[in-house]
Amino acid sequence: MSEKFDVIVVGAGPAGTSCAYTAAKNGLKVLLIERGEYPGSKNVMGGILYRKQLEEIIPEFWKEAPIERPVVEQRFWFLDKESMITTSYKGLEWAKEPYNNFTVLRAKFDKWFADKAVEQGALLINETVATECIVEDGKVVGVRTDRPDGDVYADVVVLADGVNSLLAKQLGFHKEWKPNEVALTVMEVLKLPSKTINERFNVKDGQGVSVEIFGDATHGILGTGFLYTNKDSVNIGVGTTLSGMMKKKLKPYELLEHVKQHPMIQPYIEGSETQEYLAHLIPEGGFNSVPKLVGNGVIVTGDAAQFVNAIHREGSNMAMSSGKIAAETIVKAKETGDFSEKTLDSYRTEIYDSFIGKDLKKYKDAAHTFEENPQYFQEYVPLMNQAMNTFFTVDGTPKWEKQKKIIAKMTAGRGKIGLAKDMYKAWKAVK
Repeated sequence: MSEKFDVIVVGAGPAGTSCAYTAAKNGLKVLLIERGEYPGSKNVMGGILYRKQLEEIIPEFWKEAPIERPVVEQRFWFLDKESMITTSYKGLEWAKEPYNNFTVLRAKFDKWFADKAVEQGALLINETVATECIVEDGKVVGVRTDRPDGDVYADVVVLADGVNSLLAKQLGFHKEWKPNEVALTVMEVLKLPSKTINERFNVKDGQGVSVEIFGDATHGILGTGFLYTNKDSVNIGVGTTLSGMMKKKLKPYELLEHVKQHPMIQPYIEGSETQEYLAHLIPEGGFNSVPKLVGNGVIVTGDAAQFVNAIHREGSNMAMSSGKIAAETIVKAKETGDFSEKTLDSYRTEIYDSFIGKDLKKYKDAAHTFEENPQYFQEYVPLMNQAMNTFFTVDGTPKWEKQKKIIAKMTAGRGKIGLAKDMYKAWKAVK
């Protein structure tokens, strides 16, 4: 494996495959390295795929891609122990082409996507681990793999190897991530008949629902649960920061079982059968944790670059866009034959000028604010549920008295000024 390539992409997830596809389509010689048995075998996300970013790479991809259901309704559940407040938006226009977003199963989708890159001319090598970057005279010139005679060379190496990018760490692009900069997500794919899913979620064939779950789902620590509908299965899971999990001394499987057994959630999955159990680290550091993105002969993309907007549970779209931008940067560099950091730095500039950089900057303080102020999930979500219970219980109490009781409960712990300050801090973090 001593062949020379224009581009070596490490990792066949959304970021890496987007880069490989775009680079190969533009005539570059591309090697795509995947450590799993096949693309998607080791990749995990909740299961939501956004249309626009992939359509910019493969127009009308949904006509052949292995998507599950177009999402027509986004629900938000705020859980207490035995109650929940719900809000949602349902738009039947999302069930019509060109759609808005979809649920997917990564094992199916990632394999299909990588095959499309191969059709464009990329060489895909599975079950291969890139152990380190090969650096000569301060420039990355290739990667060393775990195969015999496994050194491969290229003008540019793209690191799309996930949040635990050992190669980026070896290059000194980032240090070990802190516990509050990563989240551990655990999920199961539960088999359910399509008819049952339609009835329980009030949808028809070809329509899906995504549910984001807050409060008791994570024992009040920073994080979210989720429940997404597929054709004949559902994805259920929960993700919390490692720091929160450590403080509460929780185990990942305990969190997931808690979500599955919650009385507000259990009826939706009753009678289901576990098909798959998955766990994965997700970058949560956001704007303030973005590592060095560019070096001589090297670019960092996707999760490896902390490109995740946890507030809007966006990651796959940022990954795909960053991979595409990386490939376009390399195509331009190829025209001049200059693969220095100075030339490749246009990638960094374009990233920060795109929705990726702008959205990460907008929410740069959100995770820290909610992590350092656990009352938002531990106190206010239960109080909201109690307030609804009080107000909607018909017991002969005048409504003005109910309102006084609600206000008294909401301000009992922190006072009116403390409540106002908390609301202002939350607004400032997400404004």
